[in-house]
Amino acid sequence: MQEEHDIFIKVLKAFVGDENVLNIRDLLAESTRDEDSKYEVINKITDFEELPYSFIPRLASLSPEQLADTLITGYLEPEDRILFDPIPNLIFTRDLAVTVKGHVIITKAAKEARFRENFLTRLIFSSHPVFRRLKADGRTVNLNRVDKFPPNKRGETVSIEGGDVMILNKDYLLVGASERTNNYAFECLKNHLFDRGIIKNIVQVNIPAERAYMHIDTVFTQINHNHFVAYKPIVLDGLGSYVDVHRANGEEVEYPCLKDFLLAEVNPNMEFIWAGRGESPYQEREQWTDGCNLITLKPGVAITYDRNPVTEQAFKEFGYKVIRAEKLLKDIESGKTTAEKIENTIITIPSNELSRARGGSHCMTCPIEREEI
Repeated sequence: MQEEHDIFIKVLKAFVGDENVLNIRDLLAESTRDEDSKYEVINKITDFEELPYSFIPRLASLSPEQLADTLITGYLEPEDRILFDPIPNLIFTRDLAVTVKGHVIITKAAKEARFRENFLTRLIFSSHPVFRRLKADGRTVNLNRVDKFPPNKRGETVSIEGGDVMILNKDYLLVGASERTNNYAFECLKNHLFDRGIIKNIVQVNIPAERAYMHIDTVFTQINHNHFVAYKPIVLDGLGSYVDVHRANGEEVEYPCLKDFLLAEVNPNMEFIWAGRGESPYQEREQWTDGCNLITLKPGVAITYDRNPVTEQAFKEFGYKVIRAEKLLKDIESGKTTAEKIENTIITIPSNELSRARGGSHCMTCPIEREEI
């Protein structure tokens, strides 16, 4: 799995530069170099994991890098001791935070197994030198601490993950109502963003609350100005789904499926590349193995897993080249081509192990700075 992830990182760096691909372990270490921040996180993690207070000075004696490793793995190397469970889902950084027009939304996981990831994310955005100014400027949004909560008669808590929050353009923000993101979180986010005038339209995309469709980015992602990769039963046929558009002026409009919404309000020229070519059983198999979950490096160039052959055929039918990541990296290293020259290409990364975790390349990235679309 590590070898496969390393290839993924090399492709990212080839297109956006080494300095623009940030490792969360490094960010954690850099966030605890300041003594005040270091002791704050140690005190909080001691309470959060219910450790004896005798561990506070022992954790404080660690270097920032050692402390970051312990926070992720739960392993205290100097004492060869396991303090608490590891957090293997940290590979899916998409779910931890979302950047919306210069503001950062700090999300809240649905499952307790990911709660420490949320805690570490708040640490990074409050203590890291690069992000600290966002908090000072009031541009970090923690949905558990918004000023105005909507009515909540059922005791529902906030649950929202980044795979369910998608920027289409400067006017439209999509939020999934799924297995992992609830209506209460949507209302909290909608009220907060509208009150601040950050976005004009917030779109609730309702999908079946099933593990197979964990987030909306498991059923569609955009790879080009006019192209979405999508799962036909939900995006076209409206299986267990509908789309509810909320406008800043209070107006609401509903659509029976995502395709109708996109063509009517976003781009009438939008075309859809169906996972598995929209044919059963291939579409079901290849949606499950993240055939709809791609990260776009630039319009027309995206990364996907190498295990969805029928979807690859669909890409070729739409004029895309499909190339293995290892070959592309070798061609770039040899000078045969450059990242700038790559156009209309789907890059496939090895996924014998990565795919077992049920998340694709879109899930494994968390964009923190976006160009104006």
